[in-house]
Order: sequence, then structure tokens, then C-alpha cells
Amino acid sequence: MSFIELDSVYKRYKMGEVTITAADGVTFSVEQGELCMVVGPSGAGKTTVLNILGGIDDCDDGKVRVGGELINDFDKKRLTEYRRYEVGFVFQFYNLVPNLTALENVELATQISNKALSAEKVLERVGLGERMQNFPAQLSGGEQQRVSIARALAKNPKLLLCDEPTGALDYNTGKQILKLLQETSNETGMTIIIITHNQAITPIADRVITMRSGRVHRIAINDNPRPVDQLEW
Repeated sequence: MSFIELDSVYKRYKMGEVTITAADGVTFSVEQGELCMVVGPSGAGKTTVLNILGGIDDCDDGKVRVGGELINDFDKKRLTEYRRYEVGFVFQFYNLVPNLTALENVELATQISNKALSAEKVLERVGLGERMQNFPAQLSGGEQQRVSIARALAKNPKLLLCDEPTGALDYNTGKQILKLLQETSNETGMTIIIITHNQAITPIADRVITMRSGRVHRIAINDNPRPVDQLEW
């Protein structure tokens, strides 16, 4: 059994009298420890799949298994525990608390986890050992994204979900963030899923899932992922 398994997953939204099928029979698997990218244009269903995997949204039909557990059968209490303890989230726009320092933002996450890592050590690991006492407004975009990654990693989750983590960053800063995520996958064995519209960054992934119009169009396994330093786009 794979670490993540989606089997014929459907998600539909009603907009007035119109029904939009955001996930149309999505089926794929991801192995433990893989860095996986889900790629496709806007409206392909990428974020819908990410939200279902993260327990933020539920599916209408199908089965979603993570670590052997059928998460779409979880009751409200178990789903909250799943989001709190087992999943880390990284978003495009950081979502940092502006009146808290970098260290305090990361410590927020450690307070709700039952197996949290040291906030100071995680910030050092992402290269912000000298910036812990700075507020978000005193940090660059890349540094703020590193804080958001550190916040997610500090929970010590088994699954890290990243929604367009380089979307708001310039080329060089984006490469630094991708390198950090690739190193985290390689060094910790954490399963990481990155949502992106940028096909050019997919060579760094172990598995690439291409989506179109709510469906899986193609799944590619990369036996020799490229280091981020060798990436050009």
C-alpha cells in the first residue's frame, strides 16, 4: 500500500444552478518520502486535491488514504487531530502573524503539536538563525516564506503540503525555497507535495502528476530527480 492513495475522488461545487466538478475521478498514489509535484493550469483541480489531502475540504465520492487511514471517513474530532498533528501547510502568501517575531510565529505551531521540534533549531535549519527576532515586515519575501516553511516543519508532520510556495517570489529566491524543500525531503524522508503551474520545475520531483480540467492527465516517475542547482527556467 502506498503512503497516499486517492481512488476515484470527486468534488463538486454548486454556483447557483451550475455544478462545477473540481475533481473528476482523481486517482493517484504517492510513496512515503517522495517529493511529488502536482502541475497544471489554473482551474485544473490542483488546489482542490491539496485541500482534500489536508483535511481542509472533503470529497463527494471516492476514497482518500494517508498512511493507511481512510481520512474521508474521519469524524470531526479525528479530522481536526489529523490537520493539527500530521499535516504541515505552506501557502503562497506566507500567512505570518505580523506582530510576532519569526521565532514566535514558529512557536505558535509547536504549541498545537504533540511531537513538535525546537523552533530555534528549525529556523536555523532553514537559514534564519540570525533573523529569529525580526518581525515579518523586516524580512524579505524569501525569508518570510522560509519562516512559513519552518512553522510547518516545526510540527514534525508526516506530510507537508505546499500550494504554489514560489509563486510570489523572484527567480533566485524561488530556487532557494525549492532547494530547501528538496533537501528536507532527502534528509528527513518527509513526504512533500508541491502544487505548481510551472512545468519547468518538475524535474526536481520524484513523481509528477499532471492535471487538466479536474482529471489526472499523466503521471511520471523520475528515477533521477535533478538537484535544484541544475535547474533553469
